Formats: sequence, C-alpha cells, structure tokens
Amino acid sequence: MSETAYSPVSQHLSDIETAREEGRRKMDWALQHMPILNALREEFVNEQPLAGETIAMAMHVEAKTANLVELLADGGAEVAITGCNPLSTHDDVSAALDTHESITSYAVRGVDDEEYYDAMHACIAHDPTITVDDGMDMVKLVHEEYPDLIDSIIGGAEETTTGVHRLRAMDADGELHYPVFAVNDTPMKQLFDNVHGTGESSLATIAMTTNLSWAGKNVVVGGYGQCGKGVAMKASGQNANVIVCEVDPRKALEAHMEGYEVLPMVEAAKKGDVFITTTGNRDVITREDFEEMQDGVLLANAGHFDVEVNLDDLDDLAVDRFEARDGVEGFEMADGRVLNVLAEGRLVNLAAPISLGHPVEVMDQSFGVQAVVVRELAANGESYEPGVHDVPDDLDREVAEIKLDAEGVEHDALTDEQREYMGSWEHGT
Repeated sequence: MSETAYSPVSQHLSDIETAREEGRRKMDWALQHMPILNALREEFVNEQPLAGETIAMAMHVEAKTANLVELLADGGAEVAITGCNPLSTHDDVSAALDTHESITSYAVRGVDDEEYYDAMHACIAHDPTITVDDGMDMVKLVHEEYPDLIDSIIGGAEETTTGVHRLRAMDADGELHYPVFAVNDTPMKQLFDNVHGTGESSLATIAMTTNLSWAGKNVVVGGYGQCGKGVAMKASGQNANVIVCEVDPRKALEAHMEGYEVLPMVEAAKKGDVFITTTGNRDVITREDFEEMQDGVLLANAGHFDVEVNLDDLDDLAVDRFEARDGVEGFEMADGRVLNVLAEGRLVNLAAPISLGHPVEVMDQSFGVQAVVVRELAANGESYEPGVHDVPDDLDREVAEIKLDAEGVEHDALTDEQREYMGSWEHGT
C-alpha cells in the first residue's frame, strides 16, 4: 500500500472508544434486520470469494452500509472506505469499521471539499482492484488522476441514479476504461430502494427535522422517476396534495394518469408548501421559482448532489440568512418572505442532522446486490469489457430469493411446458 497524508477516522476523533462502541451498537441493530447480508455472510466467510482483492469504496458511511463493508472484508477483501457526502457519515460507525483488521475507514463527518477528496485519494492509495461507488466520484478520480491503476482494476459497481447517469455519459464519450455494474438500474434496487426507500426516508426526515405534518400540505415533487414516484406515493399516503413537475412528456403523462396534478415548476412554485427534488440534475428550482414562492415554504433535495435547488440564486435574492432550526436555514427575501432550506440542499434523508437514511430492510436488498456483483467481478471480471453493464439477471433474482426465504414466502415456478412455450415462436392460435 502507498503512503498517504490523510489519516483514518480514528485519528480525527477525541473519544474513540465511546465512538466505536456506539457505532457497533448501531451496526448490530441494523444487522438483525438484514437477512440477505446475513445469508451472504455465511457464504462469504466459508468460501472467501474476495480473497486477494482490494476494494476502494465511496459510500454513505452509516450502519447499514457498514454491514456491507464488513461482509466484503469477511469475504477476504482488504477494504478502504470514505464518505460520498460530507454530511452523511456517522463518525461512530466509521470508527467501528476502522477496528476491523481488513478495513481502513477515512470517512469523517463535516469535512470540507479539500478533505473530502484527500480521503478519497487515501482510499485509492491502497491500489484497489475493485471500486464501489455512490455517485461516481471514485471512478472519476481514478480515471483523471490514477490512469496507471486502470489496468489492475477488474471493475466496479455504482449504487445511485446520479452515478449511473454520469457513468453512461463517460462511457458514451469513450472515457470509461473498466467495466462498472449499474446496480441502480437493476429491479431489486429500482423497485424497492428508489421507490420505498427514498419515499419513506425523505418524508420521515423532513417531518422529524421540522416537526410539521404532511396532512393537507401541497407537496411539489421535482421529477417522476422511481425516486419521485416513491416520494409522491408516500406523501399522498400521508394525506398531502401532490404536484409533480417533470420534463419528460411520458413521465408527466404517467403522473397525470396516476392522479397527480402536473405543472411547470414556476407554476407549482405559487402553490407549494414543501418542495422535494429527485431528478439527479441541476437547477430544478431556480430564481424565477423562488420569486413566486409563499412565505414559509420548505425546500428539500432527495437527489445525490446539492445542485438541484440553486442556492446561489436563493442567496442572491436573500437579504438575510439565519438558522431557523437545527438542519433548517431560513433565507429572508426583501419582501419579508422566508424560504427554508433543509440540510444545506444536500441529500436530505442522509445529510439532515437527525437523518438515518433508507429503512434497513430496503438497504439490505440493495447491498445484497452490491455484494453479489463484487463477488461476480472477483470471479469473472475479465469476461466484461470496459463500459457500463447491467447486473446479470440471475444475480438480481438470487438476492430476491434469499429475501423471500427469510420472510417465509413461497412462490410459483414455471413448469417445463411453460418454459418451452415462452421460448418458442411456433405456438399460434
């Protein structure tokens, strides 16, 4: 391993033993409710499928992620991890991870941009053979500053919508030089993590941060992809009135057909009480929208990066900024209106002061897919060309089967006759 100037988390905390104990307590609670990772742990410990691999990870370092990290290490890998968002790291969990003999954690909460990338450089200094990303910053850094490592990297995995968008753009430009699995795009991620995870955790975090009810509120959802669908569905289920803003005519029509009001953002701005962006794109809410908003609105982002709500525009309009509540910053306009921004416009369900991220059961599914994808790279990575790859369907189904077994749920299977019928073009009327 190369030397690095950035220190592991243990050297950043004052009461390291207390932090480790609390982090372990959080991890143990989560693991009780993660049957997929528990089932894979038995396999990984016994078979050591990752022996000889070094994994560099940039993830949200909290209890659920930590159980994935330990699973990979227990499967034989050396793991170096840092945060993928300066406000989503739990220092106690990071400290607990760092006690594992095969894990080095550089994740520290609240770092500035320079420290954020220093920690990422420190992970890459371990000379990874596999990368695991949440947002694609690690892959980007490897390609831009460590091209000499690319030949020795088998491949990677990407967790988020935003990261997959970036990877596909990189691939289209011919700049992605090792294979990366689009974990975000697989059914076990899209159907559960993006819909139920984002919907439940975003709304729960906003409610806890503000101590306000959803009932009767006009909730404006920016984007009607899987995450937006989840937010809209869960808000409607808590008796809010939902307005959807969408640029894709098909998704806009889908939202309309599912009973939601569909408006351009500048029109929705006049009606909304709470705004939640879920697009993975920038400038979803800008100056012209802020100028139309009512006094006291809440502005929250559930996309990966803090670019969806244009805070530069908002700051330009503001005559004063103040801490309205822990995790809520008020921007006072010249006419006296106050627009409230949650979690600095960062990923609200992970960056707000009391946020806990997606429910444990949901992340068990997504991290189960991550684990089997890393196992696939270690076993068969040389068979994949550079570029973005879909997760093999049999791996996604494997994770679903483990979950159903754990829940005691039985389901039907195709008969040989049905399988033959579905695979033939010769059957007619």
